[in-house]
This record gives sequence, structure tokens and C-alpha cells, in this order.
Amino acid sequence: MTTYTESEGATSPWWLVLLEGIFAAIFGFLLLIAPGSTTFFLVQVLGFYLLIGGILRVVSIFIDHSLWGLKLVVGILGLFGGIVVLQHPLWSAIAVPAYLVYFIGFLAMFQGIGGLIQAFQGGGWGAGILGVLTVVFGLILVLNPLIGLVTLPFVLGGFMLAGGIAAIVVSFYLRSSPTATGA
Repeated sequence: MTTYTESEGATSPWWLVLLEGIFAAIFGFLLLIAPGSTTFFLVQVLGFYLLIGGILRVVSIFIDHSLWGLKLVVGILGLFGGIVVLQHPLWSAIAVPAYLVYFIGFLAMFQGIGGLIQAFQGGGWGAGILGVLTVVFGLILVLNPLIGLVTLPFVLGGFMLAGGIAAIVVSFYLRSSPTATGA
């Protein structure tokens, strides 16, 4: 019998949280010590994920006909993206993080503008300062993506390592939780 815990109405096995934490910590550590080769490897994993996901999305049309047009478009895009990433591994290892830096930069600018709007609508000066800082951060990334591109593996590595360690700790807490059942 497997041990499960209940949180917010969903059941999740403690050991699954442990495995997720271990893998996140390992990839985080690898991103910190070997950012180039680890980024290359992770982009290849993304390529296989897109390819397999695209195939499965197209196959799902034959099982469930609802939203078949959307499934077909998403499946074809996944297939195309996976093939491009796998056919051009070096280009993809540079392009995927670069696009991610642009995405993060524009997202930060939009969130910062939202924070400024919130501040002007009575959200307080703290929201305004945070909004300005977020807009400046986004502008820096968009205007000089090399900064973000060089630091992205280290930032992701740090977050993955810290998050992985936290997940490992939480998994042991879940395992010893009185709501856990089974053996």
C-alpha cells in the first residue's frame, strides 16, 4: 500500500514530491557547475517533450473528437518545434534561452506597469516602487538580453536547487504527517 497525503482536496504521494525535489536539486546543481552543457541537455529534453507531446496531441484527436482543430494545430506546432530543436541542437541551446529572456523581460514590464496602475489606484507607494523596479528590470533584459542570457542558467540553477531541497524537506514532512496513511 502506498502512502498518500491530502492537501487542499488533492492527494499526492510523498515519494513523488521527494523524486521531484531530487531531480530539481540535481538539475539545479548541474546548472550552477556546468551551465552550458546542462542548458544544451535540457533544451534537448524540451525537443523530445515537444515532439512526443505533438504526436500524442494528434493521436488524441482520434480518441476524443472535441476541439479537434485546436488539438491538430497544437500537435503540429509541437511536432514542428520538437523537430526544429532536435535538428538544430546548438542553435536551439542558444535561441530557447534567448527567447525566454525576452519573454521574462516583457512579462516584467507588463507586471511593473500593472503595479504602477495599482499604486495610482490607492495601492500605496510600495506597489509603485516595486512597479518601477520591475519595469526597469524588464527594460534591462529586453534592451540587453545578453545579461539575462548569461545569468539565466545560474538564476534557474539557484531556484531549482533551493526548490529541490525544499521539496525534499517537505516530502519527509508529508511522510511523517499524521494524515499520511498506509505503509
